[in-house]
Amino acid sequence: MGRDVPAMVFTREDRRRYRIKMQECLDAFAQMLREARFASDEPRVGLEIELNLVDDSAEPAMRNSDVLEAIADPAWDTELGRFNLEINVPPRRLTEGGPDAWESEIRAALNHADERARSVGAQLIMVGILPTLRQEHIGESALSENPRYRLLNDQVFAARGEDLRIEVDGVDRLRTYADTITPEAACTSTQFHLQVSPEEFPAYWNAAQAIAGVQVGLAANAPFLFGRELWHETRIPLFEQATDTRPQEIKVQGVRPRVWFGERWITSVFDLFEENLRYFPALLPLCDEQDPTETLERGDIPELAELTLHNGTIYRWNRPVYAVADGTPHVRVENRVLPAGPTVADTLANGAFYYGLTRALVDEERPVWSRMSFAAAEDNLHVAARHGIEARLYWPGMGEVPVSELVLRRLLPLAHRGLELSGMDTAWREPLLGIIEQRCVTARNGALWQKEMFHRLAAGPGADRHEALRRMTRQYIDYMHLNAPAHTWPVD
Repeated sequence: MGRDVPAMVFTREDRRRYRIKMQECLDAFAQMLREARFASDEPRVGLEIELNLVDDSAEPAMRNSDVLEAIADPAWDTELGRFNLEINVPPRRLTEGGPDAWESEIRAALNHADERARSVGAQLIMVGILPTLRQEHIGESALSENPRYRLLNDQVFAARGEDLRIEVDGVDRLRTYADTITPEAACTSTQFHLQVSPEEFPAYWNAAQAIAGVQVGLAANAPFLFGRELWHETRIPLFEQATDTRPQEIKVQGVRPRVWFGERWITSVFDLFEENLRYFPALLPLCDEQDPTETLERGDIPELAELTLHNGTIYRWNRPVYAVADGTPHVRVENRVLPAGPTVADTLANGAFYYGLTRALVDEERPVWSRMSFAAAEDNLHVAARHGIEARLYWPGMGEVPVSELVLRRLLPLAHRGLELSGMDTAWREPLLGIIEQRCVTARNGALWQKEMFHRLAAGPGADRHEALRRMTRQYIDYMHLNAPAHTWPVD
């Protein structure tokens, strides 16, 4: 969840002070790493899910404030658009209570929220991009009421100095401009968190980067934007463009984008926070009163507010997170590549695959990132976003292979091993990873179902394109509530 900020105008002095405070925070972070002050017990996992709000006709419902008031639960928060919400599922040990307990908890929370949303004329949908979203829904009036979104919008456009260019070529072509960052609100994701020790962090981050393309290929669920059929996971190029602070002249100079895969494997979590300061100017230069150096000297743990706020405005697909919980600092990997949905069952299967596979790759004697170029990992992400489960991806020792073959032959056994090493027995693993296996066997996921259902509905005489998307979305919501994995959804 984002940090709340007040509405204000920044001065040159604000930016100068913020730059100094960020460096002080980075120095304090380095000292804490040297002194081993971080939590180092068994890894914990967490989950955030972003959702869309629709009305009874499956059209966007700009009602998140009303819905939040009806839900009345601090686990829920606004997102960028008035048609977005987010739930933050409390962290836990990976095997705590078993997968059934986590699934029951999440489904109960979502069902309660959906019931409360319906009481004010809205309902929830977990999907990477809402298929019925039209360009007229994405404007300044769609920004959520929280001042942080307005402030972030103003700062992005102050840095750009011109409107955003959105350009995606898929089955159809999209060419448009936006004068706010609200196209970003179209991107709704699932974010898996993994808390590890600072010593383990580089290996887990590298592993997450290496499998990002595989994750997206397996779980793609965003083929439509503004009525056009684009990439299987259109969220990826849309998010990269919708928060880009660089005008064209700055892009061609090689300045790094704020939505960033990165450019190298790392050897320390410090590398990523140092890159944040080295490469990216502050968007929200808000200074906290706490002095991190003095806080450390008196034996307390600093919040590093400036460091974490700045980190929150740099949208790495695998983001480092520093936080303090119960007086103890920790670091975690925030895995941000996956879309929301289609179901809780699919979501937890994706999580099991991610957590198990990263654990197994970290334990390998010769890590995959020592045998694979960083550029190949980044290429995999974009190939998978374009082609989904039909993509062919590079993997060391196998060359370029279809996603399903790569997972079935090489990665699924590793995911089983990783979960076993984490203490999850066969009875827990099989139902979760069995969903991934059958998704590969059938070569079907949320994006494929959306595309096929849309084309069936749009094929009739006199069929209207938006009406087909609307009817498809209503059917999607019905299947979502049944919680059967998307590869089992019928198209007839």
